[in-house]
Amino acid sequence: MHQGNEHSPVFKALTLVLGRSRFLVFVAVLAVMMTAFSLFLIGAIQAMDALYSAWSLVLRGEFSPHGISMSLNLNIVSTMLEAVVFYLVGVGLYSLFISPLNVAVALGIESLTDLESKVLSVIIVIMGATFLQHFVRWRDPVSALEFGAAMALVVFSLVTLQWLGHRATEIQKSYSLKTQNRAQHEMFHESTEQHEVKSDESVDSRSP
Repeated sequence: MHQGNEHSPVFKALTLVLGRSRFLVFVAVLAVMMTAFSLFLIGAIQAMDALYSAWSLVLRGEFSPHGISMSLNLNIVSTMLEAVVFYLVGVGLYSLFISPLNVAVALGIESLTDLESKVLSVIIVIMGATFLQHFVRWRDPVSALEFGAAMALVVFSLVTLQWLGHRATEIQKSYSLKTQNRAQHEMFHESTEQHEVKSDESVDSRSP
């Protein structure tokens, strides 16, 4: 009875529709990639404006104690890192749900746990840059200390979550290093964008 349902036209059509539903993720991919491009562009404009302002002051004989304004520079860094987060999400979702990409595998994104780990890493760097921005301004030492303590607690929680996720997938990804190296070689030396999924060679070697 079960085998008959599997070969029925309705079952085959439903299987096809559900299998192809993964392409719905392309809507999210397009949205986050457009956001990433916009943030990269905004960050570039911020950098050009900062350079123009800094050199204008230098030509007038005025010098900032931090060269180009440190606070503005850190805003640029934060904007660029936010763009990287959206880029990683877009590339990761496309590679996981639509078609494997060498750029994603080379970055170590082969599962949703990998994507989560990469995004958390960039978020931690953004938080560090944000704290440094408040530290450089040094307007209210007590508020800066409270802000740093709260951020440290959040960073500790994120690092713990990242470590637990890594431990959970460590055994399942025992062959990922070889796959990642192969993808990097194909992408950087052979200009191959499409990642070819291969079976684990260690399993094949153990088979009779």
